[in-house]
Amino acid sequence: MQASLKTQCCIVGGGPAGMMLGYLLGRAGIETLVLEKHADFFRDFRGDTVHPSTLQVMDELGLIDDFLKLPHDKLQKLDGYFGTTTLRLADISRTGAKHPFIAFMPQWDFLNFLRDKGQRYPKLKVMMSTEATDLLWSDGVVTGVKAKGPEGPIEISADLVVACDGRHSVVRPSAKLDVEEIGAPMDVLWFRVSKGSESESVLARIESGKMMVTLDRGTYWQCAYVIAKGQYEVVKARGIEAFRADVVELAPILKSGIADVKSWDDVKLLTVAINRLTRWTRPGLLCIGDAAHAMSPVGGVGINLAVQDAVATANLLAAKMLKGRLSEDDLDAVRRRREFPVRMTQAMQVIVQNNVITLALKPGSEPIKPPLFARVVNAMPWLQGITARFIAIGVRPEHVHSPEAIS
Repeated sequence: MQASLKTQCCIVGGGPAGMMLGYLLGRAGIETLVLEKHADFFRDFRGDTVHPSTLQVMDELGLIDDFLKLPHDKLQKLDGYFGTTTLRLADISRTGAKHPFIAFMPQWDFLNFLRDKGQRYPKLKVMMSTEATDLLWSDGVVTGVKAKGPEGPIEISADLVVACDGRHSVVRPSAKLDVEEIGAPMDVLWFRVSKGSESESVLARIESGKMMVTLDRGTYWQCAYVIAKGQYEVVKARGIEAFRADVVELAPILKSGIADVKSWDDVKLLTVAINRLTRWTRPGLLCIGDAAHAMSPVGGVGINLAVQDAVATANLLAAKMLKGRLSEDDLDAVRRRREFPVRMTQAMQVIVQNNVITLALKPGSEPIKPPLFARVVNAMPWLQGITARFIAIGVRPEHVHSPEAIS
């Protein structure tokens, strides 16, 4: 027998956009249901860079003290290694942010934190192991979601559906929303190796034909080995020993722990895409986060753009939702607010792709030379604050203005 539910807002996807929006709407006293298809939030190799823009949001919600009690590592200065030259590319301490650092925190801890804190709001419900499969329609208006849960199929009627189900969204093709592909020249191989007491501040390592990002996570290195788009099978065909040798050659500091990469099962492929919807809405439906605009891993901004989308959505829509149903123009206000930051961020990612990553992945015997912009930024410390501000705070940061229900 098919179950049925009714709610004001049904959020599809319990990632950073979905859980933050759920928290904000529940806080505003709006009956909100978040659907998460997995039984928990534990997923390896998900983005875990919480930037000062997100820390500011947590501060404005009165959550920052508890949030920073969760295990995390801090990063303030970002260095790049170009061949034999190390350059400083950004210094977050120069941004003027209240919390001037990037917090490296497993994404599942971030999401569990929002879910746990959201339990104080009776209007918010999170349904785990519940996967949206299609939309409900009536006379051209989205009226809810079809889903399947542990007990079978469910029909959920909602005044508003918000798609937060990522770059592989089920919702946006169901709504026949067109995607503009911008493209990326690379894919990424994610893996981790254990570390001892050794450490260094180098973030990006670039040599002729090779590029890797290493993140010091305290007890291990989180590594992103960048490969040319579609070349995973070629890399894999050379064997795991050749891959380990390439990694150690690029980052000798990983030598002591590289044995942790025992097989290709320890390496995860991230297929990189940059795209965005040309239209974020249908009547009764809004897409935000990666469901509206997939970001490159360049800058590690994905989580933070998603959180900014959620804050803007609550700021623009929560008070109106308390008064009644929203028009599509009301919903499109979110796109009008957020499209410029998205386009600017993606444009900068494309510039980095074209001027750094594409050149780094081009085979050649000549030693790679640092690009001019990197040399200039390294030479002028005040510029390091500007580059850091773009990464850590972003274009048009959002602040919490949505209402809080009186309990």
